[in-house]
Amino acid sequence: QVQLVESGGGLVQAGGSLRLSCAASGRTFSGITVGWFRQGPGKERDIVGVIHWSEVRTYYADFVKGRFTISRDNARNTVYLQMNSLKPEDTAVYYCAADLSATWSLPTRSTEYNYWGQGTQVTVSS
Repeated sequence: QVQLVESGGGLVQAGGSLRLSCAASGRTFSGITVGWFRQGPGKERDIVGVIHWSEVRTYYADFVKGRFTISRDNARNTVYLQMNSLKPEDTAVYYCAADLSATWSLPTRSTEYNYWGQGTQVTVSS
């Protein structure tokens, strides 16, 4: 059992930055692949990026490449999503999710994740 709590969301102007955190409890974060997803108003939940449990592999959706960076601090049981050059279209609820399968794959579908946080709202004004 893993509990995930996101934080760091808020209101920011276009071009600004935010850093989201995903803190885990219930078990150690090592061995867990973590994905970040987002869901805008009236839209489906989309993958933003993934950081593999090995820490050496990451995946980013095309619409965030070069702007967002995922990192993890296993000692703090926390994964971060650094978001730079934010755009109004980045406005969404951002979720982190945990995949406990410990495979070598980088899961990009929401169905591949076992546990989810409650989400944190990010609003980017123009």
